[in-house]
Amino acid sequence: MLAAGFARRMGRQKLLLAVRGTPIVRWSVEALRPHVEDLVVVTGRDDTAVRDALAGIDVRFAANPRPQDGQGSSIAVGVAALMPWTRAALIALGDQPRVPTAVAPALLEAWSRTGKPIVAPVYHGTQGTPVLFAADVFAELRALSGDSGARSIVQARRERVELLAIDAPMPADVDTPEDYARLHVE
Repeated sequence: MLAAGFARRMGRQKLLLAVRGTPIVRWSVEALRPHVEDLVVVTGRDDTAVRDALAGIDVRFAANPRPQDGQGSSIAVGVAALMPWTRAALIALGDQPRVPTAVAPALLEAWSRTGKPIVAPVYHGTQGTPVLFAADVFAELRALSGDSGARSIVQARRERVELLAIDAPMPADVDTPEDYARLHVE
């Protein structure tokens, strides 16, 4: 779970903003936690506050020492923190609290069924997150830097990617005050 961003467009730490009394990052983590054996939360400059927001949830933390280097650096830190026995990882965003509950199990099932090393959801025609990466892609993920995230790895060799149609709109990221306001009316 990526939780190391700077929230520049929000103007304040968006992951800690409450929706119905619960921080956004906690919504995101609680939605993913039942579907994975080991959940690593990558933090940045707000490490202590994010840890406090997730108190009582069975997660591990990995602090990105250079979150200003972008999402790619956070992915690299998170993948480096995985247990050696990890066979696949779901890379999810801490600012995306409304991912449909069926998405993570569907990604895991598609990976098991197809054996493809990357499984990405496609929401009504738009590729999104979370994305599943099998262990044979981890070295590429650990080499990431910059702000483009893992998009370059997904696009590099399309034959190794399973695109999974999800019959739902793309879950919104909470990037701006307007995005945050919409969470309260949904």
